[in-house]
Amino acid sequence: MKPLTVADSETIILALQDEIRRSEESRYDHRLHGLLLVAHGRTCPEVAALLGDAPRTVEYWIRGFEERGLAALREGDRSGRPGRLSAKHLRGINAALRRMPREMGLGGNVWDGKTLAAWIKRQYGIALGVRQCQRLFRRLGFRLRKPRPALAQADPQRQKAHKKNSKR
Repeated sequence: MKPLTVADSETIILALQDEIRRSEESRYDHRLHGLLLVAHGRTCPEVAALLGDAPRTVEYWIRGFEERGLAALREGDRSGRPGRLSAKHLRGINAALRRMPREMGLGGNVWDGKTLAAWIKRQYGIALGVRQCQRLFRRLGFRLRKPRPALAQADPQRQKAHKKNSKR
């Protein structure tokens, strides 16, 4: 029987590894496959080379399984770096965003990332980037809207006639 091949296998391997790392459940399945290969007699370096992981990682999975069973292959908490804003800060920011920036001692009529960053720096002494503040809008359930200026002398009839799909 002729062996099957995959065209552009290097790219496919990278894409599949990215897909595996995307969800918690697929990472668990990935560890199960590693354990299964070791149980079939493959060495940790062989399994690591096949699955795209470091040999030390595969050893960690196997040792964890031997000590704690399948539960060791499940993911624990991924704490990451602690946030710079506490729950109290977030409540204060949420309340501030419900008011106009002018009421909070800032210029402008609309909140944006730059305005929010300035207010947080002044209010709490915490420097956040503009992009981080933009993400904060979404996290708190706000939509970032910028007013679009209307041309003062625009003629609605001429605008309608100029539109691509309008009936002329």
